[in-house]
Amino acid sequence: MSESVSGWLAGRLPDDWFVEAPQITVDRDEVLIVGRLAPVAPEQSEPDQSERDQNGAEQGRIARFREDTREQRIRIAREAEHRFGRKIAWGARCGDSTVVFTTLSVPVMTRLRQPERLVLDTLVDSGVARSRSDALAWCVRLVGRHTDDWLRELRTAMESVQRVRDAGPEAASA
Repeated sequence: MSESVSGWLAGRLPDDWFVEAPQITVDRDEVLIVGRLAPVAPEQSEPDQSERDQNGAEQGRIARFREDTREQRIRIAREAEHRFGRKIAWGARCGDSTVVFTTLSVPVMTRLRQPERLVLDTLVDSGVARSRSDALAWCVRLVGRHTDDWLRELRTAMESVQRVRDAGPEAASA
C-alpha cells in the first residue's frame, strides 16, 4: 500500500513544493506527508544569526508554505482520501525545524494490569502527562525514539513478507 501511495503522490504533488521526495508514512488510518522546503536563502539571514533567529526564519518559511499551499493540499488530500481510504496529514521540514499541520489522534483501546497502570499514574501524578491517555502516548513516543533502528528493520521485514504474499497465488474464495 505505501508503495502505491508514494507512487501516486510522486506524480500528483507539484514539483516545486519540496527540494526532495517527501517522507511518506502510512498506517491503517492515515497517510502523513512531510516534505523538505528550500532552506532560508543566505540573503534573508545574517551570517552571525543566532540559533533562535534561524529557527524563527525556518518556522516562518514553513508557515508561508502552509498558507500558500492550503487550497491545493486540500484538493490533493480529498483525492488521496477517496483513492486510498485513509485520512491525509501534512507537514513540512525546513533546516532543523519540522511542523506537522494536521494529524489524527486515534483512540486505541488497551487493557492494562495494575503495574502498567501505576506507571501511567506516576507520569500523571508527576506532571509529565495530563492523563493516562497522554501518559501512554508519551511512553509510545519514548519507546519509538529509542528503538527506531529496530522498528525500521521490523517494518522492512514485514514489507518483504507482504511482497511475497502478493506474488503468491490468490487464496481460494469460499
